[in-house]
Amino acid sequence: MNIEPNRTIMTHQQTPFLSLEHITVRYLDKTLFNTLNWQISKGEQWAITGPSGSGKTALLNTILGKFNVINGSIHYHFYDNWCREHTITDPWFNYRNLIAMVGHHHTFRNLSNTTTDFYYQQRFNSMDADNSPTVMEYLEITAIPPLINSLRIAPLMEKRLIKLSNGETRRVMIAKALLQQPPLLMLDNPYIGLDVQARKDFSAMINEIIVGGTTVVLATSPHEIPEHITHVLTLDNGSITGKYTRQEFVQLPLPAIGEIQLPPIAADKINALVQNSPQATFDTIVRMENIHIKYGENTILNGINWVVKPNEKWALLGPNGAGKSTLLSLVNGDNPQAYANKLWLFDRKRGSGESIWDIKKKIGFVSPELHQYFTSRDNCLQVICSGFTDVIGSTRPATPEQVQIAREWMSVLNISEHEKTPFKQVSESAQRLTLLARALVKNPPLLIFDEPCQGLDAQQKMHFKKVIEQLCDHMAVTLIYVTHYEEELPACVDKYIRLEKGEQKA
Repeated sequence: MNIEPNRTIMTHQQTPFLSLEHITVRYLDKTLFNTLNWQISKGEQWAITGPSGSGKTALLNTILGKFNVINGSIHYHFYDNWCREHTITDPWFNYRNLIAMVGHHHTFRNLSNTTTDFYYQQRFNSMDADNSPTVMEYLEITAIPPLINSLRIAPLMEKRLIKLSNGETRRVMIAKALLQQPPLLMLDNPYIGLDVQARKDFSAMINEIIVGGTTVVLATSPHEIPEHITHVLTLDNGSITGKYTRQEFVQLPLPAIGEIQLPPIAADKINALVQNSPQATFDTIVRMENIHIKYGENTILNGINWVVKPNEKWALLGPNGAGKSTLLSLVNGDNPQAYANKLWLFDRKRGSGESIWDIKKKIGFVSPELHQYFTSRDNCLQVICSGFTDVIGSTRPATPEQVQIAREWMSVLNISEHEKTPFKQVSESAQRLTLLARALVKNPPLLIFDEPCQGLDAQQKMHFKKVIEQLCDHMAVTLIYVTHYEEELPACVDKYIRLEKGEQKA
C-alpha cells in the first residue's frame, strides 16, 4: 500500500499540543525508549497499538512523568497555554494536574484507617463490603454534572465500589478523571474485561468525550479503535514503527497471528508431579439446586441449577453484570450466602463442617484480577509458592519440597528464567503463566480460569490457549473457563452455561 508521506507531517497551521523530542527513557536498569520522537497537534486524537510488551503503557506513564527521561525533552504545550490563560497560586501546580490517566487496574481504597486496600473476597462479604466507599463518596459529588451524563452513573451512585462490575468500574474511573476537566485524557487498555455491547457503549462514550473538547490518547488493540480517533501510533519493542492517519491505518492489513509451535509439554514431568500429589476422587465437583443470591433488593442470581462432573470442561459465558463472578464465588468458597442455598462442592454440602480452606485446596484459580493483590516485592517463585496455602502475600515460607515443585512447574511452562524476577515486572504473558503455575502446584481436581487471557495480545492468547490444551491432554482435571471471547476457549471445552441478568439461559 502506498501512503502519501505528507499526510502525517505537521503543517504550519497545526498547533502543537504535546511534543516528545528525541527522548531516551529508563526505568530501574532498563531502557524503555531510545531517541523517540512524536508530536500530537491540537485537535488530534491518538490510539497507540502494538503487541504486549511493546511499550504502550510505558509511553503513557512517560507522558505522565512517572519515568526518568535521561535525554531529549517532553514539551507540554497545552500546559503552557493553560498557564497563559489562568492565574496559578498553588506552587506545586504543574502539567500533571492537567492530565487524567485511567489504567486497567483500579486504585480504590477502603474507608477505614486500618485496611487501605481491597482484598479479594471483600465484595462477597456484606459487612466488609460496607467498608468500601460508595460511588458518590468516591466521586465527591451529590449531583451528576452534564460533563459525565453519558457515563450512565446515576444508577450507580449508591453502589459500593467493591460491588461494581468490570464495565461499571471502568465508567466510574473515567467519570473521576473527567471531573478533573483535563485537557488530556489517557486510557490504558480501556476495553479489557468488557463484553461485546459494553465495548460498543464504551466507544460511543469516548466519541462523546472527544466531541466535548478533551484530547484523548488511548492504548488499545488494533481491532478496537473508536471512530473519532484521528491518528494511530504503532509500537514494537519500545520503538515507533508507524504514524498513520486513521484512514491510512484502516487500510493496512492487520498483523497476522503466526501459528504457535509450542515445544511439547513433557508428559513425564507432569506425570511425576501428579503422582507425587495424588487427587481424591469425587462423584460430583459442583452441584447447585435453585440458587438465589440477593444483596439488599438486588437479585444477582435467580434459580440457577448446575452440575459439574469430574473431568468435564465447562465455559461460563454471559455479559458484564450477568452474575458470573458471583457464581464463581460460590464455587470458590468465597461467598457466605452459599450456606443459605443448596450447594454441594466435592460431594459435601456447604455448611456441613468444611472450611473455606478445605474447598480452596481442591481448586486452582487463575484471574488477572489477582495481579493487584500481590505486592511489588513478590517474585514469580514466591507468587507460585503462595498457591500451596491459597493466601496472597503469605509470610509463611514455602518448604524445600514446595519450592522444588514450584520450580518444576516453572520448567514445564518454560518460565524458569523469571524465578527471581518481581512478578509485576515480567510481561503480561509471563504473569499469566506464573498464575497458572500457582494454580497447578497443588494438583487440584478443579481449575477455574476467570478471563485468563485478559490483557494479552493475540499471539499470547494463542500461546496460553495451546498450553491449556496440552495440559488437559496430560492431566485429569475439571475446568471452568470464563471469557467474553469464545474464540479464546481451548478445544477441550465442550460444555456451556450462559447467564443473563442472573438467570440461566439455554
